[in-house]
Amino acid sequence: MAKILMITATSDNNLALAEKFADAASGMGHESDIVNLAELDMPMFTVARSKELDVVPGMAALKEAMSSADSWMIVAPEYNGSMPPTLNNAVAWLSTEWQDFRALFNRRKVGLATHSGGGGEHVIMAMRQMFSYLGCNVIGRKLVSNKDKEANPETIEDMLNQLAN
Repeated sequence: MAKILMITATSDNNLALAEKFADAASGMGHESDIVNLAELDMPMFTVARSKELDVVPGMAALKEAMSSADSWMIVAPEYNGSMPPTLNNAVAWLSTEWQDFRALFNRRKVGLATHSGGGGEHVIMAMRQMFSYLGCNVIGRKLVSNKDKEANPETIEDMLNQLAN
């Protein structure tokens, strides 16, 4: 049994997709939870504020949820051909402490998924590049869905199996 954390960068369609992953993981006997970055309402990261990590709302709980999980499923929409600001901002805050940064990201298994109106391939590429750069082991399979293409349950199950092993 693995502990898989679903991290969604927005509500609505991507939160619903994260819930599909969480429900499937639980059905497979894994422990799962969802963190919605949009609900954390983090302030914009700046270098001047980078020493304020411990006072950022929700940061301690986010770090704990992420560090205690075996793997992460990142679910985010395409935003201007890249990642949504909520995801980029959260990662910027998380990467301010060198030791915690390495311990948090290095060798962590990560899956990538999106529900996007703009196709979604650009956000997958951007997330793959960022999380690989941070030291994560990003699985090769991805899930891209939109209003015309439902999330494939077989893809969800396969991705969860990869994240659990």
